[in-house]
Amino acid sequence: QVQLVESGGGLVQPGGFLRLSCATSGIIFSTYDMGWYRQAPGKQRELVAGIGSGDGTNYADSVKGRFTISRDNGKNTVYLQMNSLKPEDTAVYYCNARRHGIRWSILYGYWGQGTQVTVSS
Repeated sequence: QVQLVESGGGLVQPGGFLRLSCATSGIIFSTYDMGWYRQAPGKQRELVAGIGSGDGTNYADSVKGRFTISRDNGKNTVYLQMNSLKPEDTAVYYCNARRHGIRWSILYGYWGQGTQVTVSS
């Protein structure tokens, strides 16, 4: 049984930071591409950042320079470091695991339950 469990969301002021974690089980983690998506109310789910099994990364233009995705294959965990947060980053953030090579624009694979990130003063 595949499980993806996110943690680290919460309420933060603009300009603040958060670190999301996604612990996985039931997959051969090192062979999967891992991603973070987000969905704001009334909007479609969108890619925030992805990291391939070979450690190549991909970021949404809106988060480049502020967010960093990383993975620890020994802990079967993927992280999203979010700095300089803005109110428009407010959304539910979902962890995603997919077989290598599937385009990030396609909603595919295994999903976590989501964690709420709220950026507000």
